[in-house]
Amino acid sequence: MSAFFSEAPAPSHGPRPWLLALAAGLAQAASLAWPWGGQPLWWLQILSLALLGHVLLGAGGARRAAALGWLFATAWLAGTFWWLFISMHTYGGLAAPLAVLAVLALAAFLGSYYAAVSAYFWLVRPSGKALTAILFAFLWLLAELARGQWWTGFPWGAGGYAHVEGPLAVLARSVGVYGVGCVAAALAMGLAQWRARDLRRRSCWALLALLAAAWAGLAVQRHCAIEGCGAPAPAPVHAPLSLALLQGNIPQDEKFQPGSGVPMALQWYHDQLRSAEAALVVAPETAIPLLPQQLSPGYLDAVAERYTRAKGTQALLLGMPLGSLELGYTNSVLGFAPAEQQPYRYDKHHLVPFGEFIPPLFRWFTEMMNIPLGDFNRGAVGQPSLVWGGERIAPNICYEDLFGEELGARFRDAASSPTIMVNLSNIGWFGDTVAIDQHLAISRLRALEFERPMLRATNTGATAVIDHRGRVTHRLPAYQRGVLRAQVQGRGGAVTPYAWWVARLGLAPLWALGLAVAAAAWLLRRRR
Repeated sequence: MSAFFSEAPAPSHGPRPWLLALAAGLAQAASLAWPWGGQPLWWLQILSLALLGHVLLGAGGARRAAALGWLFATAWLAGTFWWLFISMHTYGGLAAPLAVLAVLALAAFLGSYYAAVSAYFWLVRPSGKALTAILFAFLWLLAELARGQWWTGFPWGAGGYAHVEGPLAVLARSVGVYGVGCVAAALAMGLAQWRARDLRRRSCWALLALLAAAWAGLAVQRHCAIEGCGAPAPAPVHAPLSLALLQGNIPQDEKFQPGSGVPMALQWYHDQLRSAEAALVVAPETAIPLLPQQLSPGYLDAVAERYTRAKGTQALLLGMPLGSLELGYTNSVLGFAPAEQQPYRYDKHHLVPFGEFIPPLFRWFTEMMNIPLGDFNRGAVGQPSLVWGGERIAPNICYEDLFGEELGARFRDAASSPTIMVNLSNIGWFGDTVAIDQHLAISRLRALEFERPMLRATNTGATAVIDHRGRVTHRLPAYQRGVLRAQVQGRGGAVTPYAWWVARLGLAPLWALGLAVAAAAWLLRRRR
């Protein structure tokens, strides 16, 4: 048994480990949304991370391990959000070489987290294979948490998003996307250390049996929570809501132009909002690209009157900016429902750096681009839901759905927690790229974490309906103007384990576990 748990590869030299780290990083990016189809590939995510584990084990030194980890992460992140180039160059007018440098600089900066944990891993790695896999997993978790929270956070492309399908998807309801990524990292390092002769050892089969039993137990638990075990699942309290999700497909280079995109958006959305027959109508982020006081007299009043009639049967969520020069501006959602005298309002909390607020010392950079940027006010965390049709409908805007710990704040009280979540987005800034499929996977992961349906209404895609199992049930083709008509059944009752603890503690438990494992590895190293 000790032979199975204690084996280290010889150091590897030459260009081979660098080429492997580079290729593995690009494969990690492709695993999140395969460029030729858009689907996530969970097995490729584990395999590519295992390849990094292989080169780290043979790094031969902490500095070399840091450089290899940094190369992997920079390639992975640049390959994941390369489409930022489109927003800066195509729509922002930034010179192409500067836009390329900006994307690489962001990837390189965020990659430094992974360089740090790679160096620490090499310094304190234990002799046993199982302990090595555990240490690597929790150090990788710390790097993912740092990227997702420090400097306002930019967790786009976290490894856990490749697992909206596959065997690890059952973990999302318990540990969330970061926990899924941690388990995937442990499996990857285990795979990196695996040798064919290990199959001749009973300890290997015992470990595999233990992992299989744990997975089966979690799968059964999730099935029982969703479908019921031994008894029929309880009937829904409320009838499904009919939906009309609007996708205006307003060209991004015209969207805020007063002579083209603005009148186009105002006319199309006005027609759709006045004619839609669904119980819930949703128009995307900044569907109305003007402030209320900038609209023609009566425009917004006519829309509100249709949806607030005392005997009405429809409600509306509408994305538009609000505010004034004196009070400041917000990226917001207005909600209109029958018999409501005041419109529902949701203000975006997690703002986009360089897009909705300008970080200190970086105004010179934003002034180089021709993009309508501004400093918006932040909304509060855990804002109430729109109550309509017996459902509690919780909106979020654009990339806010990357921050499950913030959406989870709404689940502190099960009696008032959302039964349906809605994402209103405009990622037309990034063209017809894998950004659309990546964002769809992000929303699917949120549905898995909270076991609530997620609706998506977007300008260019992906406009879709995701059920509480994380499955896409309806979707409009990207970059086509249209209305997605479907139905959604809200989900109430008990919240998931992840929703329960993240609503009360945020991501602190994951930070504590990661730091505890890192500290324990350091103490063990000092005793050796």
